[in-house]
This record gives sequence, structure tokens and C-alpha cells, in this order.
Amino acid sequence: MQIEELFSQALGIEYPWKIESLHFNSDKKRLDIKVSFERGALFSYKDERTGTEKQYKAYDTVDKIWRHLNFFEHECYLSVRTPRIKPEQGGTKMIFPPWHGVVGGFTLLFEALLIEMCRHTPIHQVAKIMGLSDRKLWHMIECYVKKSLNDADHSSVSCLGLDETSRLRGHDYITLFVDLMTKKTIHVSEGKNHETVHDFVECFEDSKGDRTRVREVSCDMSPAFIKGVKTVFPQASITFDRFHIMKLVNEAVDSVRRAEAKMQPALKGARFALLKNETKLTSQQKKKRAYISQLNLKTSRALRLKETFQAIYQADTGVQFTTLLKEWYFWATHAQLEPFKKLAQTIKKHWDGIVRWKESQINNGILEGLNSVIQAAKRKARGYGEKHFKTMAYFLTGKLNFKTYNPHLPTLFA
Repeated sequence: MQIEELFSQALGIEYPWKIESLHFNSDKKRLDIKVSFERGALFSYKDERTGTEKQYKAYDTVDKIWRHLNFFEHECYLSVRTPRIKPEQGGTKMIFPPWHGVVGGFTLLFEALLIEMCRHTPIHQVAKIMGLSDRKLWHMIECYVKKSLNDADHSSVSCLGLDETSRLRGHDYITLFVDLMTKKTIHVSEGKNHETVHDFVECFEDSKGDRTRVREVSCDMSPAFIKGVKTVFPQASITFDRFHIMKLVNEAVDSVRRAEAKMQPALKGARFALLKNETKLTSQQKKKRAYISQLNLKTSRALRLKETFQAIYQADTGVQFTTLLKEWYFWATHAQLEPFKKLAQTIKKHWDGIVRWKESQINNGILEGLNSVIQAAKRKARGYGEKHFKTMAYFLTGKLNFKTYNPHLPTLFA
């Protein structure tokens, strides 16, 4: 078996394509494979306007180069004599080989490798390993993401969650819109005000989404989000996210602790013992928490208020949930703890959306998980630039269907 035939089989090169020669440069650690096509070969071309498909002989050729998977540690390039044809409709059309990737200059297999690497490794590091520029790699990811978003179908979406995340601490917010049934990000908007919801619905309807079909929305108590949701989705019920409510409860506990810690040595170093969920406490934190619970402190009362509020979500029925919440509200307003008195007023103001949870049973726990994925990737990459932050949010949490454009990738990429 000749070396050209061996590489043809390894690369999956079939008629009318053929390998003409190979050149290996050990000094440059590079393998160049020259590819051409059989003389007189016919190439199919489908006219997009008429839908008719015909075969044509090559009118002329253009030399193109594709980066392929490495040959061991050596870079591999396919230098291809690429045909152009002249359809009856006029002009010239280039006939790309079947290994042509989404991005010019990469084969599909090479793109599949790069995308898989980018799932787990910072973009800059992948570029450095593969000898590419960051710009080229970002361009490839953006092309795949844009293609997937353009082909998205949101016609079945009926349950949404929205939450903001930041590119930098306290700056440059984006808002994630998630289909809570499929657990994937379907839209990313700049900012975190009511306009972000209007921005979302335009793109949503462009992708076959139906705003009247959306019946449930989970979000935090942001007035901007509430305003946007009520305006854009008037038929949807709002469920206020349990995780954000518990965040407010924890903030109230911590506010009481900080004020009292100045006079109570027992509260020194107790912050995490009081704020973490009991199942995530270390043995030392459990002891600290149990000790504080037995003391006659304002912080002890605050801790009991927190634990009682958490227990409300274990109610068996909606009636029981509402009854327990009313009892907690009365306790919080009479506990002589100002942070909890303010929290109780906030809960009263958003009562319907909190009680709604018992019926809808939806929350933004999924969003919190997706948000953490983005933040973890951002930390590994030492932050993404503003231009790429949205792209990476889609790339990591959008379950985008890249297989449509590259058969070597999973059906859902997330």
C-alpha cells in the first residue's frame, strides 16, 4: 500500500478527491499533504433560489489550505487544489471539500477538537497549545454560537427564569434568560433593567417564541425585572426565586450578627456557621452553630427565624405554606430585630410571588448553577473582555446544537 493511499484512508479522502503528495518537515514539525481531484470530475451545485441541483466541471481552481488534526506532535495541513464552477445563473462558485470547517482554514475534525478543548480550558491557553491566535479561536467559537442562535426554535418555551451575572465585580452586568424545562440559556442581554426583558422578547419571537405561551417566570425581587415581566408577559405568573429570598434572609441574620459581635465574643468567626446550609457545615461549624443557638442572643433569635423560614418550603400544601408564612411574618415583625422587620415588609410587598412557589415549584437554582459555570470559567481565564463575555455565556450554558454544522460534535453541546 502506497503512503498516499494509506493517508487517504486515514483522512477519509474519497473520489473525486485524491492525495497527490506529502511533505514532512521535521525541523518545522509540520506535515503538508497536497490534495487535488480527478481530471474530468463533476461537482454538484444546488441553486438556492430555484432549489435545482446540477453537476458541473471545474472552470478553474484556487489553492486553499486547511489546518487538520496534528500528526503526532506535528502540525498537519491540507493544501487543496479547490475547484470553482460557473453555473448558468452567472458568476463563479467555489466547491469546498467535505472536510471544510465552519471557519475558513480549519477542517471539521480540527474544529471539533478545538471546541472540545475550549469547554475545559481557557481560550488563551488553547490558542497557545495549538499555535493559534486568540482572535482566530474566538472567531471560530463566535461563528458556531451565532449559527446555533440563528437556527434556534423557542416555540415550546413556556417557563422562564432570569438572573443577572457580572463580567467584573459590580460592573458590566448581563442577564441570562433560561428555559427552565430544558435547563439551558436561550438569551443573554446586556444590563439588568426592564429593557433587558424587552430586548429578550424581540429575539425570542424571532426564534418562533410565543410570549402568550409563557405562563411561568422565575426571578428575584428586582423592581426592574418585575416591571419588564409584567409588561412583556402579562399572562405569566411570577414566582420569586427561593434562592434570592434566602439570600435576603441570610443578609438579615448577618446584619444582626455584625451589630452584636462587637459585644459578644462568642460570635467571633461565626459568620459561615450561621449562614451556610446545615448540610454543608463542617463539624466545627456545626458545634459553633449549636452553641450559639443555646445562647440568649439576638443572633440566636435571628438564626431561629432563618431556620423556621427555610422549613416553610417543606409544607405539604399551599394552604399550609401560606399559614406558616403568615405566622413567620408576625414573628419577624415582633422579634425586635430591625433587619427582620424590614425583611418582613419586603416579603409582604412580594407576597403573591412568594406564595406562588408552592404551586409552580420553579426556582432559579438552575440559573444559579449556570451562573457559577460562567463565573468559574471567567476566573480561570482571568476575566473575559466585554466582547466575548456573552459568547462564552452561550457557549458554556446554551446547550447549543453544533452537530448540525459539524458531525463530529455531540448533538447538544453544553
